Amino acid sequence: MSDDPRAWIAILRESHDRLVKLVQPMTPDQICAQSYCRDWTNAQVLSHLGSGAEIALLTLPGALGTGEPVGRDAFQPVWDRWNAKAPDAQAADALDADERHIATLEELSNAELAAARLDFFGMQLDAVGIVRLRLGEHVLHTWDLAVMHDPAATVQADAVDLLIDNVPQFLARRLGKPLPEPFAVRITTSDPARDYLLTSGESITMEGWPGTLAGAEAGAGAEAVPHMTMPAEALLRLSYGRLDAGHTPASVSGDPDTLDKLRAIFPGF
Repeated sequence: MSDDPRAWIAILRESHDRLVKLVQPMTPDQICAQSYCRDWTNAQVLSHLGSGAEIALLTLPGALGTGEPVGRDAFQPVWDRWNAKAPDAQAADALDADERHIATLEELSNAELAAARLDFFGMQLDAVGIVRLRLGEHVLHTWDLAVMHDPAATVQADAVDLLIDNVPQFLARRLGKPLPEPFAVRITTSDPARDYLLTSGESITMEGWPGTLAGAEAGAGAEAVPHMTMPAEALLRLSYGRLDAGHTPASVSGDPDTLDKLRAIFPGF
C-alpha cells in the first residue's frame, strides 16, 4: 500500500475519468435504470457520489486546519438537496462535484497533504486515509454502473492494488457480519498476492495466514481450515457484497459452501 497521497489522488482521478466515460453517453432512460446497488438507480448512485464529493469538500478545511471541523449534522442538508434533484441533474451535477473535489485535492501543496488530519468516527486519518475512504467508495460505485451493461466488468486494477490491504485492516471488521457458528477460512489472492486467515466468532477478523492452523483451533473440529483462492479484485468486491454467483470469476476456487458462507459474512449494502 502506497503511503504517498498523490499516488492515491492520481488513482482517484483515473476512477473519475472512467465514471465520466460511463455516464456521459447515458440516455435519460439509462440514467434512471437500476444499478447493481439493489436499492438505487444509476442516478441515485451518482447522487450518492456527488453528495459525497460535496461533503468531502465541506470537511476538507477542518482536516487542513484552515477551518472548523464539520459535524455530521451538516451532512443531512447536503443529502436532502441531492435527493431532491431530478435524475438527469443528479448525474450531471455528480460529475461536476466529483471534478471539483479531485481538482481541489490535486492542488494541495505537499505541506498541506502532510499536515492533513481528519477525525472519522474515532479514527484519525492522514491524507492517505482521507483519500482511501473516497477511493474505495468511488471505484465500487463506478463498478455498480459499469457492470449493468458489461457483466464482465472489474474494479479498476490499480485501485485494487491500493485498496486490497484495506480489507483486513478496515472493511472486514466494519462490514463483516459474524455467522451463527464459528468459522474460519484461508483466503489466498493473486494480483496482488495476499494470504489471509478470516475468522468469524463474536466478530470478523482477518490476519495474515499463520502458516499452520489445526482445525480445532478454528472451531472446525478435526477438519482442516478450508482454503479459497481468488483474484484480489474478487476479494475486494466480496467485502462490499458484490461477488454474487453471476459476477464471480471462473478463477475463484474452493468449496462452494465456503464461498456461500463468505457471501453471508459480507452481505453488502
